[in-house]
Amino acid sequence: MTETETNLYDVVVLGAGPVGENVADRTRAAGLTTAVVESELVGGECSYWACMPSKALLRPVIARADARRLPGLRQAVQGPLDTAAVLARRNWYTGDWTDDGQVDWIESIGADLYRGQGRLTGPRTVSVGDRTLTARHAVVVATGTRAALPALPGLADVRPWTSREATSAQSAPGRLVVVGGGVVATEMATAWQALGSQVTLLVRGKGLLDRMEPFAGELVAEALTEAGADVRTGTSVASVTRADGVVVVVTDSGERIEADEILFAVGRAPRTDDIGLETVGLEPGSWLAVDDSLRVDGTDWLYAVGDVNHRALLTHQGKYQARIAGAAIAARAAGTSLDQADPWSAHAATADHECVPQVVFTDPEAASVGLSLAEAEAAGHRVRAVDVDMSSVAGAGLYAEGYRGRARMIVDLEREILRGVTFVGPGVGELIHSATVAVVGQVPIARLWHAVPSYPTISEVWLRLLEAFRDN
Repeated sequence: MTETETNLYDVVVLGAGPVGENVADRTRAAGLTTAVVESELVGGECSYWACMPSKALLRPVIARADARRLPGLRQAVQGPLDTAAVLARRNWYTGDWTDDGQVDWIESIGADLYRGQGRLTGPRTVSVGDRTLTARHAVVVATGTRAALPALPGLADVRPWTSREATSAQSAPGRLVVVGGGVVATEMATAWQALGSQVTLLVRGKGLLDRMEPFAGELVAEALTEAGADVRTGTSVASVTRADGVVVVVTDSGERIEADEILFAVGRAPRTDDIGLETVGLEPGSWLAVDDSLRVDGTDWLYAVGDVNHRALLTHQGKYQARIAGAAIAARAAGTSLDQADPWSAHAATADHECVPQVVFTDPEAASVGLSLAEAEAAGHRVRAVDVDMSSVAGAGLYAEGYRGRARMIVDLEREILRGVTFVGPGVGELIHSATVAVVGQVPIARLWHAVPSYPTISEVWLRLLEAFRDN
């Protein structure tokens, strides 16, 4: 039996994904000794099974779609994508699922890496194999989420895809059923349809991307259908089996669908079931509620950052929270008080309440920040939605022949600021930060009139939106 080894640190971070890495970076920069514990690959879900591989799969798909909208280029890109080349480039972006570079980075900032399953064993203590790590100031849970699967009998025997298999597959299945209508479902349906699969998308609700404005899902569904996918809304899976390599799906209406693979993209669950939460009075497998400094409610030493706190399940928001948490931990370690009421405070995560930006990398892209019309009205704001057809902008016509897209801004009529903005159309992902600045900064809408967009860019849609508000 190996003798137990005890190590003392200022901060112990559970999880070495982008969120955990950013916490470690901030605490090390503040001079705090930091240990990072990781049970899988350093770099986490985003680097190997989510953001990076999915966008590497989608970029050639979107580039080809854009090229096909341009006379003079259209004929040159009519053939199929080179699926093997796309997958090889995706593999390069994941480092072929090795983490040497990420490990080198952890070492470069002076943090210590421990490989293995980290578990809390009590306040400020974490076990990793035979080692016990003790934190003077903080333990940070940054373990992220895993794909949630429905409670269908025999599902494990079917060996369904989750987001991990969908982003790491080494060949395109001939027939792929995708269950779900959110970001993962729509992006992976877009990617694999273009890479050679016949995709059937089964959506339980009325449409796609139901957390955005309704027109976002409508335009994405139209494009998927035009690309050859079979999009079925109002459809649930009653059963799924696999025999001789063939997946058989039976829907709630009794329809039978055969496929080579099936992807379930129906939600996420926190990776907190096996990290010892019960030893500190918390429920294993639960989301961890936190204050705006990311400290777990009812504790003065435990922090939960990123997906595990369920505030905004997005990498960029998790990294934002990590910067806040790192600064808060450093301030508390130095005995500095935190003024949570100060909107300029580096110790309060406020941008994950009503100002969250997101881009869905489908064709067309969908991008939004802040509240939708329905959310704003439900929150009790007196608002008005202003809509513009993006094809009315000269830059859109130059970007693509037959450009189809729509923009909406939600104006708070009492404060005359923006509560939310949504863009749908080719290339709109690059527009969303300007909207984020306007929403987060609570810029008066009259002042936005003097933020002059360059001509001829798609950003001129801002002028059209403001004119529509002023004139109606």
